[in-house]
Amino acid sequence: MKGWIAGVLGVVGMMVTGMADAQELIVEKKIFELPSYTTQGGRTLKNVKVGWESYGTLNADKSNAILICHFFSANSHAAGKYAASDAAPGYWDAIIGPGKAIDTDKYFVLSSDTLVNLNTGDPKTTTTGPASIDPDTGKPYALDFPIVTIGDFVNVQKALVESLGIRKLVMVAGPSMGALQTYEWAASHPDMVGKAMAVIGAAEADAQLIAWLDVWAAPILVDPNWNKGDYYGKTPPNAGLAKALTAVTLQANHGDWTNGTFGRRPAKEGDDPAKALGNKFQVQSVLDNAGEARAKLSDANHFLYLVKANQLYAAGGKSLADGMSRIRAPLLIVSQPKDLVFPDEMIQRSVAEAKKAGRDVSHVTIQGTRGHLDGVISMKQAEGAVKAFLEK
Repeated sequence: MKGWIAGVLGVVGMMVTGMADAQELIVEKKIFELPSYTTQGGRTLKNVKVGWESYGTLNADKSNAILICHFFSANSHAAGKYAASDAAPGYWDAIIGPGKAIDTDKYFVLSSDTLVNLNTGDPKTTTTGPASIDPDTGKPYALDFPIVTIGDFVNVQKALVESLGIRKLVMVAGPSMGALQTYEWAASHPDMVGKAMAVIGAAEADAQLIAWLDVWAAPILVDPNWNKGDYYGKTPPNAGLAKALTAVTLQANHGDWTNGTFGRRPAKEGDDPAKALGNKFQVQSVLDNAGEARAKLSDANHFLYLVKANQLYAAGGKSLADGMSRIRAPLLIVSQPKDLVFPDEMIQRSVAEAKKAGRDVSHVTIQGTRGHLDGVISMKQAEGAVKAFLEK
């Protein structure tokens, strides 16, 4: 998937399979650059770049803009195609486009790559992160790159939005890590957010999520080629990264999908898994192959920095309660009850805290066999709720 999901993370093809009503909205990838950016931790980065794209037309008074924030393993490609021949459109194409829930005949919709974006090997991704060249040394930053937060992702987006002359957004929305950015926007820049739609994501990373993110990162850290982050120009730790992506993909799905799709079938007919350690089940083989393919387009250090940003997350930078007290925008929270990344009880805590803080909050659920990933590939189910929320 193009991104955490796929986590928040997984493999692009897996995510887009089955997306309904694909349309040929042709889009162009652009690049936004800041001469310098100072992180929330106090480090100043030079020549910060992120890719971005847009759908629809910005009106004369620049009052019709909606920002879409992407999930862990995605980039800014939320809708449409770069060319009519592309195999699949952007990940939320089912709800973004002419006449769709987020109607590009009415709204100007934009989306940007985040800092430390995972997809460094994708020519349609532009991002500043550990794999980037440090202008002061002429070498990749590697682990000298500063820790960045969800708040930093949002602040770079804010600079992009303001560069277009947009003073207030009709809505900020996104799935998974995109939901985290949505809550952060609403809590840290309340005057700029008209509405906020958080999909398959909570307003704070709890201990369970922090621990799971550590499990995602572990295969990279034990790959000897990682070499404490110093692998640029050498053999990259793609074996560890592939296993990390496999773990993410598995958790981003659900047993309904794995059991229904693969069962206990062997990977290769006649190669009984009971006969040799190397004989795999089909589910193992498919997930491993997907992880290996995705690793070739990704960067291990970027994965680790994304993990850290998600672990550190609390809306507004402090806590769930503090974040909700800062939010002013009406909230639409969309969840999948079988989500294994942001389980139902975690979503319910965000809903309860929003109500406790007196927020205008609506909560709807979507169904499917994919668990967390349904918030990407099954969003057409929420089309009516999204339209009603925008029209309210």
